[in-house]
Amino acid sequence: MNNRIFSQPLPILSALMLILLLSGCATAYYNTLEKFGIEKRDILASRIDDAQDAQGDAKEQFTSALERYRSVIKVDGGEVEEVYDTLNADFERSQSRAADVSERIDEVESVAEDLFDEWQEEIALFSDADLRRQSQAMYRETRRDYRDLLQAMHRAEAKMDPVLTLFQDQVLFLRHNLNARAIGSLRAELDTIEQATQSLIEEMERSIAEANAFVASMS
Repeated sequence: MNNRIFSQPLPILSALMLILLLSGCATAYYNTLEKFGIEKRDILASRIDDAQDAQGDAKEQFTSALERYRSVIKVDGGEVEEVYDTLNADFERSQSRAADVSERIDEVESVAEDLFDEWQEEIALFSDADLRRQSQAMYRETRRDYRDLLQAMHRAEAKMDPVLTLFQDQVLFLRHNLNARAIGSLRAELDTIEQATQSLIEEMERSIAEANAFVASMS
């Protein structure tokens, strides 16, 4: 989704939205956006787009971290402290990207639940039984698709922690043993880190694909 709903927000509207978000006033936030023609489904699509971007950034960071890990531990005679600094910086960047992913998923869940609650309440307002049945069927289908999307996001999210733990262990070990022998010990863990990172990347790719499909179904 390249054309973001909030890609060029008005300064005043942006400031107002920030104030409402920080105050925790979800109802006022939604009501204000609706006055500008922005519905909950639009907000949900935008937040899913943000979650996709966060996952894409995390995928790139974890991939880069693995490539640098491979390169620095295979070099003999290098400066051990430089190796540590490189791996530690990558670990911290990966941590930050992982936190962004979790935050974006939380934002998706927040607006999605509000959207589905409102939809379910409005179904009861139909006087036409046929339209009510059609809306209920659409609700169930969309909710099912969303559940699949959320599960895919959480599966990818869950795979980040094991990879971060592996990287953290390597960084801590190297920090406590700044010598060439320590780097040799890290090489023994390369296969484990490669497998865990590859599994994470594949799960993120599946999650991003699910998000693309879900947003397309809402269009």
